[in-house]
Parts: sequence; C-alpha cells; structure tokens
Amino acid sequence: MKSLLFFPICVITFCCLSCTEKRKELDQRSNKPHIILIMADDLGYETLGVYGSDSYHTPHLDNLAREGMRFDHCYSTPLCTPSRVQLMTGKYNFRNYVGFGLLDAKEKTFGHYMQQAGYKTLVAGKWQLWGNERQQELAGGRVGSTPEQAGFEDYCLWQIDERGSRYKDPHLSRKQKDTETFPGAYGPDLFVDYIESFMDAHQNGPMFIYYPMVLTHDPFVPTPKNPGFKDFDNASKTNDTTYFGEMVGYMDLLVGKIVKKTEDLGIRENTLILFIGDNGTDTDVTSVINGVALTGDKGNTTNAGTHVPMIANWKGKIKAGSVNENLIDFTDFVPTLLETAKANLSNTSQTDGHSFYPQLLDRETKVRDWIFCDYAPNWGKFKARRYVQDKKWKLYGNGAFYNLEDDPLEEDPLDTAEQPEALKPLLQEFKKVLETYNNQNP
Repeated sequence: MKSLLFFPICVITFCCLSCTEKRKELDQRSNKPHIILIMADDLGYETLGVYGSDSYHTPHLDNLAREGMRFDHCYSTPLCTPSRVQLMTGKYNFRNYVGFGLLDAKEKTFGHYMQQAGYKTLVAGKWQLWGNERQQELAGGRVGSTPEQAGFEDYCLWQIDERGSRYKDPHLSRKQKDTETFPGAYGPDLFVDYIESFMDAHQNGPMFIYYPMVLTHDPFVPTPKNPGFKDFDNASKTNDTTYFGEMVGYMDLLVGKIVKKTEDLGIRENTLILFIGDNGTDTDVTSVINGVALTGDKGNTTNAGTHVPMIANWKGKIKAGSVNENLIDFTDFVPTLLETAKANLSNTSQTDGHSFYPQLLDRETKVRDWIFCDYAPNWGKFKARRYVQDKKWKLYGNGAFYNLEDDPLEEDPLDTAEQPEALKPLLQEFKKVLETYNNQNP
C-alpha cells in the first residue's frame, strides 16, 4: 500500500516544486523593468525645444524630459554606423568596427545580453548593418549581421539586405515574412505599429525594444501631416531641407505615441524610456538654438557632429525635471542596460563603458572625467581621427587642442606648450589616455 501511495505523493511534490520554480521565474521577470531605447537618425542636440531650439516644435520629447532627466553632455561618433556599433556592443570602434554599414557577426550586442537576462527583444526601424555589395567590398569581402544574429527575436526593419524607400511606399523586412513594399504607407508609422503590437503581446515582460528611427535622415520629404503627402511621388529625387522641421515634428509625434502606449497598457511606471540621436544634424540643415544659428556637422568631429540629445524617463523612479551635466559616451549604454536589467556581463565579454544607471536614480557613483573617441569612418571623404575630451577641452591625437566653450567649431587650435600651469595636469591625463589606446590592439 505504501508503494502505491508513493507515486502520487512524488507527483504532487514535483508539481509543487515545478509551480514554485515557475512562480520564482515569473517574480524575477516581473521585477525587471521594460526598456525602450529610441535613437533618432541625424539629430543633434540643437533640434529639441528642451535644449532651447527656436526652430522646431517637439512637445512630446520636451515633456518626456520635464517628467524625467535631460542629459546635457551626451556624445556619439559623428556618423551612423560607427555610433550604432559602439552603442550596441559597448566598445570603442577600434576594437570591432569592420566597415561602414556592417556589424561584425562575431560581436555580442545588447540584444544578446538582454535575451540572456530574460528579455523579449525587438528591433524596429533602420538596420543597415548587413552591408550592401559596395560596403562589403570596401570591408575586404566581410559581411555584417542580420537582426537574429545580433540578438533580436523579432524585427521590422528597413535595409537589411535591400534598400528601397524608408518613407513613403516603404520597402521593409519583418520576422518570418518576405521583404515587401507597402504602397501609400509611411515607413515610420509601420515601425511604431509593429512596436505597439509587440508591446501588446509581451506586456507581462520584460521587453527590450530598440527603435533606431529612420527619421530625420535625408531625403527630406513630406510626412503624412503634410496635405501633399498623398500625391507625393516617392520616385522623385526630392530632398528639400524645408521639410526637415516637419520631419522633426513627426519624429516627436511618434515618440509621444509610444509613451502613450505604455500608459494604455498600464506599464508606464515599470518602463525605462531612453531617447538619443545617433550623431549630429545633416550639414545641409541650419537651426537656431537660444537665438544663435547652428549648422549641423554630421560626419565631422566637432560638437555639431557629435553632441546629441539624450533623455531618460522612468516615471516614479527618475526625479522629474532632473538635468544631468555629466559626460555620457555611447559605450555607456550596454553596462547601463545590464544594470537596469539586474544582469552582468559574462567573463568573456568586454565593455569600455561605465553604467549611468545610478545617476538615473540620483545615487552616488563615479562619473566620467573624459570621453575617448576612435573615429575611422571608412566612408565618404570624412577624416579618421582620435581624440579625448571633457565638457570644455578637447585634445586630438595629432596634438590639436581646443577650448570648446570659446571655439565650438574648432577653428583656432591652441598651443599646448603655452597653456597655464593649472591646465597641465589635464593635458597630461588626456595625453596618457591617447597613448593608452594607441598602444592597444583591437
């Protein structure tokens, strides 16, 4: 009789243990916040109202900053692929940048790390990391990564291996579907629709959503807010900067739509929303910020090419109206995301970044004294340069030294030998940083 009773008791015990493990897993998942990382394309800091823009209307992003934290000193590389590779891997470009339009498939990204931390991962928007034939040729025959190879379970993307339009009549790739064109539709709308569907399906989370926008990159063309959008001929060669402000406004509108979705789903207070630009504004665009005209300098290493907007919002966690004056580098996002997700880098992984997670919660932590940039675009006529900077001073590998407050366009290099004694410790530190990375191999 005892042996007959033993089996059901074991089954009950096993089921209880199984239920306990499942509950524990659910508890661990529910303790992890959702994370949405939004990155605008070719958008310098001067374009948002919260930074003093006189040219554009960005109420949703301005409100996101007022209800969260605005960062005044976030710096990218000057060009899209180097910035994206650095952001996604947490490493300086000399370690893993193999060519424009390419993400080395051997690299681990925040997609992989977030998957390992138990997150459902989605990327929607601009990919451009597999490489077209010309990009692969310039990189010595190397190919890049597909979204699956980069750690994303789901995706809706422009330009994986086919280009086409990103705006009207977009040519897009989606998970488990053939790449297709959507006549009459607007690409940015379809990306956000896909994001919202993903949020519906995975709201119990945790979710990691990476939204590298196609806005506000050229071609500068009408948006659906324009009465002429319906009749606009997408096959035309239109690229008119008079549409840029309209595109900035539509970008802002879409950010507001995503924020509202978190509210509608009741997950707003358990969602960290991060917004950044990938590099400075296009060189054809001149904006006015705090009454001063500023021309974008995408592709070049001045502040107008690298100083980008950054906003962090986590309702109930980040103090509303916070302004962060600390230096932030794109390598800092991987360790920050991992700390937010209560996860760690593996022993075989490497990052050059420093987590700014404690800064979000107003906790004591070590902050950056400088940022380093290794910029070798391997595209166009842009110059390869290495430099180290803080908020005021900048030293290039060739010895050029600038006061960024007095000379933001870097027109008048200073003689390092003629600087006052008080500045010599900083110069020595900057030189040491450059020497350290010059002596390292990828």
